[in-house]
Formats: sequence, C-alpha cells, structure tokens
Amino acid sequence: MTLTHDFDIRYERRHTDSQMYSLYPEDVLPMHLAETDFTTAQPVIDALARRVEQGMFGYAAESGGFGEAVRHWLDSRFRLSIESEWVEYSPSVGSSLFFAIQAFSQPGDRVLIQTPVYHAFHSLIDNSGRIKAENKLKLRGGRYEIDFEDLERQLANPRTKLMLLCNPHNPVGRCWTMEELARIAELCLRHDVFVVSDEVHGDLAYRSFTHTPLPAVSEEIAQRCMVTVNPSKTFNLAGMRASAAILPNKRRREAFRIALINHKAVDRPVFGTVALEAAYLHGGYYVDQLVPYIEDNARLVGQYLREHVPGLELIEPEATYLLWLDARGLGLPAEQLAPYFMREAKVAFRDGASCGNGEGFLRMSIGFPREVLERALRQIGQAASKL
Repeated sequence: MTLTHDFDIRYERRHTDSQMYSLYPEDVLPMHLAETDFTTAQPVIDALARRVEQGMFGYAAESGGFGEAVRHWLDSRFRLSIESEWVEYSPSVGSSLFFAIQAFSQPGDRVLIQTPVYHAFHSLIDNSGRIKAENKLKLRGGRYEIDFEDLERQLANPRTKLMLLCNPHNPVGRCWTMEELARIAELCLRHDVFVVSDEVHGDLAYRSFTHTPLPAVSEEIAQRCMVTVNPSKTFNLAGMRASAAILPNKRRREAFRIALINHKAVDRPVFGTVALEAAYLHGGYYVDQLVPYIEDNARLVGQYLREHVPGLELIEPEATYLLWLDARGLGLPAEQLAPYFMREAKVAFRDGASCGNGEGFLRMSIGFPREVLERALRQIGQAASKL
C-alpha cells in the first residue's frame, strides 16, 4: 500500500519549543527560516516511537546502518553510487561546513563562496580566521547565472584553498546543471581547490529539473570534494541534529574525522540517527508528494505577485521551498523592506543583504499549508498597496 501525506493539515506550533515561532510576536507569520510547517513522514514517527519504547538512551554506537541509509538514498534518488564507509556523521550541514573549513584550509587562506548565498556561509568563514572570497552570481533575464570568468580569477588566486558550493542554491533557487557543475569541477581541479558541496536541498528539485550531486560529474572531482546532506529540510528534522558528510577520498575522510574528534562532534544522537535512517530508507513516498506541493505553492506565489504586487518579483525557482523575491521595484530603501513587511503585513522575511550581494531582495519560505500561504499573500498584498 502506498503511503500518503496530507500537507494541508495545520498545526498550532506557538507556545511549543519551536524556534521559528518564538522569534516574533504572536501575530507575525515566520516565513524567514529554512523549516517547513509540515509533520515528518510516518515511518520516521513510527521508528522514533519504537526507539522511545526501549526506555534507555545512553551513548549510541557507530553502526553501519547510518552509512548504509545514506548510500541507499543517494543511489535510489540520484543514481549516485557510493560506499557506506565513505559516510561520516556530523551534527548538521552547517557543522559539516565548519569542520571542512578546519580540515581543508588554514587561517589566512581564502574560502570561495558564490553570493548571494545562505547567510551561515559568511559567518562560518569569518569566524574561522579565513578570508572570504566572493564569486558574485549574475541576474540575467530573471535567472541567476555563474560568472565563470570571475570564478576562474578567484580560483586562480594561490591563497584560495577551498570552495563552498551550494547545490541546489539557497537562496536563488538554481538547480545547477551537469554542464555548469562540470565547468566548476574543471576549474577547481585545474587550480587545486577542494570543493565542499552543500546538497541539503537536493531532494527538493522541481519536476522539470534534475539535481546532480557533484561527485557524479567525474571520478576526478569525486576525489577532490566532500558532499554534505541532511534529511532536515526535506523531512522537517532540523532539531534531530543528524547529518552526513560523504568523502570518497580516504585521506580527506581521515582529515575530516580528525576535525570532528577535535571538536568532540563524533557522538551520534540516539533519535537523530533513528530519524535519518528511517527517512532515507522509507521516506521516498513523502518526497514524491512534497515536491509537487511545494511547486504549486511557488506557482501560487508567482501568480499572486504578478497580479497584485507588481513591484515584488519572484525569481523563478528550480528547487527548494525558499523563494528569492526582487523587492527593488517597491521603492523602499533596502534596509527597510523586511521591517516594513513585518510591521505592515505581519510576515517575517529574511533580508537579502544577509546573504551578500542581495540588497533589495527578500527570502521567503513557502513550506506551509496552502491556507496559511494564501493568508500570507493577502497580507503582503495589502501592505504593498499602502506604498
């Protein structure tokens, strides 16, 4: 029997331990965070319930089931063949990026990112004593593209040792093509730059697009990269603190492991491990139903903005439930955009400036039941009409 999930069900999350709902007054809808308002897949809930029944929650052993679950997911969803022993546990994708910076670069080295990008990329570099280098993405015809000439200039700098790739890209919504990834790989190999590919949104590529894991490009780049994944965004499991890093190269894997040990980050959480394994072994049906729902939400936002808020333009997404909105046409100073909508629409956005190269833009989560999203759009429209 095929399982189904009802993404239209609403749950009252205020006055719980939800970080997302605790940051703003009760009348503000938080649409700033990369988290959904959907319950997780039933097999995950069932697996956690069975684990609770054991009644003992001591230190968890490092079983082979963790790596095998990741191996199964990457093979079944993306046709990427890996070995389970290539997989290392990490508390989160952000943690994986931090440990990779520690393992594969030294203080004073340049770490390259493509902006605008998820705001934590910036702080992880800044707080590690590394130098942040930017390859600014170019918005052309309503779609972001890579400036490959500048990318090569940045990579050719002898102090550039590491590149943090966001694939698919948060927040601009690009699902990088095989051709684009091949060019990135070729340049990084030419200039001896190691790549860490954040693929946490890879499950959420829209139906007309294909997520390509970076190691699928070639064996050469597979040996010179690390991929980090997590069911947190897809299955709403961020609080479980269980993520995976895939490193085909043994020497690089050992270096990453040392960084984990040095920061006492090797102990696996009991429930996080159970949740990840259940999601990756039994959650395919959930993703197959989630992606069309998210796509329909994105389509609804685009249509509403075109009809009712012409000064707020959706950059058409190819993946993720995070939308990138061009608000420059509204006539407000960039620094006033997010505060204005929180005050007048009671909707919290993430200010695009926090992503770098994103002044005048807003990031919006649409991982909500349709009824909630429709209400938010009406409030956004009413607020914009006052301008």
